Amino acid sequence: MSIPQVAIVGRPNVGKSSIFNWLAGLRLAIVDNVAGVTRDRMNYMMFEEGRYFEIVDTGGIGINDVDKLTVEIEDQISAAIDTAAVIIFVVDVQNGVTPLDEHVAERLRLTEKPIILVANKCDNQKREGNATEFFSLGYGDFIATSTTQNRNKWDLIEKIAEKLPPEIEPVDAETVEPEMRIAIVGRRNVGKSTFVNTLTESGRMIVSEVAGTTRDSVDVRFEIDGKSFVAIDTPGLRKGKSVRTDIEFYSTHRAQRSIRYADVTLMFFDSSSRISNVDRKLCNYIIDQNKPCIFVVNKWDLMAESMPTQTWADYLRDHFRTLAFCPIVFITGNSGKNVRKLLNHAQMLYKQSRERVPTGVLNRLMKKAMTHHPPPLVKTNRPKIFYATQVTTQPPTIVIICNDPDCFTVAYRRYLLSVIRDKLPFGEVPIRLFFRSREPSDKRDEVESYASKKAKSKSSQVEDDSELGIPDENVFYPDDPNFSSDIS
Repeated sequence: MSIPQVAIVGRPNVGKSSIFNWLAGLRLAIVDNVAGVTRDRMNYMMFEEGRYFEIVDTGGIGINDVDKLTVEIEDQISAAIDTAAVIIFVVDVQNGVTPLDEHVAERLRLTEKPIILVANKCDNQKREGNATEFFSLGYGDFIATSTTQNRNKWDLIEKIAEKLPPEIEPVDAETVEPEMRIAIVGRRNVGKSTFVNTLTESGRMIVSEVAGTTRDSVDVRFEIDGKSFVAIDTPGLRKGKSVRTDIEFYSTHRAQRSIRYADVTLMFFDSSSRISNVDRKLCNYIIDQNKPCIFVVNKWDLMAESMPTQTWADYLRDHFRTLAFCPIVFITGNSGKNVRKLLNHAQMLYKQSRERVPTGVLNRLMKKAMTHHPPPLVKTNRPKIFYATQVTTQPPTIVIICNDPDCFTVAYRRYLLSVIRDKLPFGEVPIRLFFRSREPSDKRDEVESYASKKAKSKSSQVEDDSELGIPDENVFYPDDPNFSSDIS
């Protein structure tokens, strides 16, 4: 499905990012009084007036970047203009027409795309009257807006829908298949933006040796084999005490928000660098959010000759024991080596996180696990499970109804979680496990019913445990060296 793009352009500090957030109805782009905060293009897909379209925030035209990335920022702006179906040209009523506004107007005359002139910061009628001076730019039709006062938002949306090219095939919002959202996180300079450019086979993100080039979380939509995905490139994080500016503070929060909204997280490591406290904090946040995660060891071409992959894998496992279920992939983002394999594995994790297991299968698994390793007595009370059920997905969440949740020790809960992870179809994603007491009115005891039914029909093998894949010798016990301590 080809989605038309609407590029928001203009000189620095006219409120482009504010309009982007205002239209989206979300705080997506960082807004700051410092000029040049936006560097990469930011995209957000909207469905308004019966149409899908993508709004694109861009850097300020004419900015002199402090990190000498002016050329790269200009390339991003040019790419946005070239691919846009409609262009929103933003000016600032408070400052009036400036030479840089005139420069932007001249540049946009070279394109034949429909252009909407937006006179921003018109907080009242008086300022709206002052906006007529922008007629001198050669665009007679304009919309006066104010993001702070929420003025004329729907007029602008209607104008955008009016200017969009005709729709080839009408799209029903309810039938569109959800896109897998992949958050790419890690420290600074581990190769996240290079990886995104390799995925999209374009210079979609600015790549530089300058640490902190990416300042905001950027959604990049791409297609592979007819499937649509969204890669979220996030700012590289620093130690908390090194965060000195508002921009760095908001960058950290944007990266965390990207993890929360992602379906799968790719945690990037630089193969030539040691694991740091920043890596640990990121992984802890991923655990807290119960997100499927793949450890991605990037720039492996630098270490392939001197270190076996198993050594780095063991190094990761030693540092992140509670994420022992996460797969590890070694890639070279610059050349694309193993990138396709990584994306395929991300799709597998996405599928696992959306799996549902029938209650009957869960109950048979609980009975078998308890038979092999009964729960220990707690103050002469024997813990008992009546039934288990999966209540939701993403992450898979299982509720175990029992006689007393306090009777199940932490070690035994870990044992049950390990069995569930090993025997059910979501072995590489986080699983939430809750214990609840049975309501007085609830008389079900499906685990025991299963045991009785199996005993009566043993000769005819009505119940076949082979579907669970639980050979007795493969059940993990708490003292088993292979036992996972994960309780996420």
